[in-house]
Amino acid sequence: MSRSLTSRRIALAVPAALGALALTVLPAAATSTPAQIATSKTNGVAYLKSLQAADGSYAGAGLSNEWAFSALAAAGTAAVDVTPGADVTKNARTVYRNLLSTAGWPSASPVVTDYERGTLNAYAAGIDPARVSASRNLIANIYGYWQTAEAGYFGPSANYNGTVFAALALGGARTQSGAQRVPQALLDAMVTRIRANQHNDGGWNYSKAEGNPAQLAAVSDIDMTGASMAALCASGVPNTDSDITQAKAFLKSKLVNNSGAFNAVFGANTDSNGWAVSGLNACGINPQTGDFLTPLGRTPVNFLIAQQFNPGGGFRYLPGDTSPSAYASIDGLRAVAGGGFTSAPPVPVTAGAPQWAAQSTFTAGTATTLGVTVDDGAGGLKVCSVAFTPTGTTATLGDILTAATTAATPAGCVTSVTPSSGTGTITAINGKANSGTSTWKVGVDGSAFAGAARDKVINTGDTIALRWGA
Repeated sequence: MSRSLTSRRIALAVPAALGALALTVLPAAATSTPAQIATSKTNGVAYLKSLQAADGSYAGAGLSNEWAFSALAAAGTAAVDVTPGADVTKNARTVYRNLLSTAGWPSASPVVTDYERGTLNAYAAGIDPARVSASRNLIANIYGYWQTAEAGYFGPSANYNGTVFAALALGGARTQSGAQRVPQALLDAMVTRIRANQHNDGGWNYSKAEGNPAQLAAVSDIDMTGASMAALCASGVPNTDSDITQAKAFLKSKLVNNSGAFNAVFGANTDSNGWAVSGLNACGINPQTGDFLTPLGRTPVNFLIAQQFNPGGGFRYLPGDTSPSAYASIDGLRAVAGGGFTSAPPVPVTAGAPQWAAQSTFTAGTATTLGVTVDDGAGGLKVCSVAFTPTGTTATLGDILTAATTAATPAGCVTSVTPSSGTGTITAINGKANSGTSTWKVGVDGSAFAGAARDKVINTGDTIALRWGA
């Protein structure tokens, strides 16, 4: 990929998008066939396997290849099955989990996109992102970047892509059983912000546009349009929604008739096309029919497969490049394989390897974090990461709420709880008391809301949602 883009891509922000040709005619055939896609996937997986280091790693300092896990999962390959040689002790999942578990990861000055990237790739690798280790909960790490003064944004709002990838991570990284682990009220808050940042042309770019008429009128970016579409759909927005329809129209307007590529600011390239196709995939929109089949019978998938070296399997960044790019190969394979920005992990073929790796209990004396939301039923949503040191293998809701009053990031998520001790029913939080049938209820990891009691058992990695209402 272009050297000018690599530093921003690792932070999940990439520029793109200038004009091309619109579609008018829909030929009956010319799409990439299932056999061509299968060959592309097989060869692409082989190339990504070649990127694994001798110690089994993909991620490391600087520009690393951990996004390979999202592409491998989309192509049907479990990270635990990817080993250097035949050394199963160095399988990619175990090595990545060990990295995420270290106190020094991601850096001394982390940003929210570090944890979002980790969540999306841990999930695809078969690592429960809320239960990476006794001390690492990536979901709670993301919660800690909630912007209290600008509810719905994660990280500084000027860096809009931090909120896009929060929605992708929190909406896309589901529980081990496939349930949505965070409350819909949280996803809806991010959806509101994503909608507010949609440009007049129907797309988005990586910087904030909300409230800025000049930015809203600026030309959008192919990459972030794909990511923003995926974020909306991961948050429950249907692909028939008007904002998705406008985004489709923007992408359609950027199609190049004779190649099927989306014409981006750096020209037609694999990374921008990969992100756009992944956005379409995440929304259940076929990138090879209807709006995305050009008059000359080309599609974005045609373009991506044409960018691939075979049998080597790597993808070029630009059509004229003579060698593959790791990033282009990851983005290209993920898109061709039908993936969004993460995928549920495939069932491993390695004997005895489980589909998921996860911490099963708290470790007494080992500090950890838990994600907590408090919804007052009147539009006042609070989100925080609660620092907590368990004294046993389980905890109680009362323990967590007590910790939240003094050890929440951002502060103020929980200011008071009634009763403040004991095991009884919770009758008030943050000064708002139960009233008739409207009471405080709790859900864990997306479970149905039920009456909140201080003695409710909380397990490691549980994502806790409190809500006042009937």
